[in-house]
Amino acid sequence: MTPTTVIELGRHAMEITLLISAPLFIAALATGLVVSIFQAATSINEATLSFVPKLLVTFFTLLFAGPWMISVMTSYIRQLFESIPGLID
Repeated sequence: MTPTTVIELGRHAMEITLLISAPLFIAALATGLVVSIFQAATSINEATLSFVPKLLVTFFTLLFAGPWMISVMTSYIRQLFESIPGLID
């Protein structure tokens, strides 16, 4: 296994990680932004007001995007395991 192969495997793993985590991060970011704007407009400074909506939106996003996330991860792992014989020199 060459250093180039190791770097390529690591790069692809990072891409898959970012791809899988993006829906959850984007949903939490958008929810936090909306709640922050609401808190600024109403002058409500309650910590749980920002935590609970983010938790709920992240949960529902995971329910919605979970099957897709599992299929992407499964196909990546299957591809990785199938490429093991070719990686051994």
